[in-house]
Amino acid sequence: MSDMMSKVTGNTIILLARFFSGYTVRWVDCQPDTCQRVYFANHTSHLDAVVLWSALPTEIRNLTRPVAAKDYWGKTRWKRFLAKSFNAMLIDRREIKVHQSPVDLMIREIGDLYSLIVFPEGSRADDGTMGEFKSGIYHLAKKRPDLELVPVYMENLNRILPRGEVMPVPLLSSITIGNPIWLEAGEPKTEFLNRAREAVRALRDA
Repeated sequence: MSDMMSKVTGNTIILLARFFSGYTVRWVDCQPDTCQRVYFANHTSHLDAVVLWSALPTEIRNLTRPVAAKDYWGKTRWKRFLAKSFNAMLIDRREIKVHQSPVDLMIREIGDLYSLIVFPEGSRADDGTMGEFKSGIYHLAKKRPDLELVPVYMENLNRILPRGEVMPVPLLSSITIGNPIWLEAGEPKTEFLNRAREAVRALRDA
């Protein structure tokens, strides 16, 4: 019954995400594919993970796990149930042992099947500006060089559910999914993170 409820709730979440965000999706120099990928996007709202997951085609969505903050989505029983319904992978750095990094946990959880949705900035930007990328995506690319790294730019999500608000406000938003990148052999961490950030930023004007 729990799995059935999660499935029903997941379908409801998809419908609500579409209603409140009114998103349009564009694939630019990239095609939908069920191969293992890491979709990495700018981060402006707690709704980012839900909306991006909902916007993927069904066959891809079923094989994709958004990485979400446990301190938000794990706070209450209801939020934990919602997180399970959109197949979220809840991460809390404070609870991870020294010998198991968040990246190692993600790699273990996805195996050879699932794709990920990540937000390399770590924290949200209320004004929509992009912060610097944290090193997690670099280490992920280094340990799993076979994964396609797909940049995504999400616009207007920060106005749908501003910080401190509980109820979202219906607005139009857009999601642009760009050309995959990979970590190049010998590429320094800082250069890769800057290149990945620019790949997302460039989609704003694509």
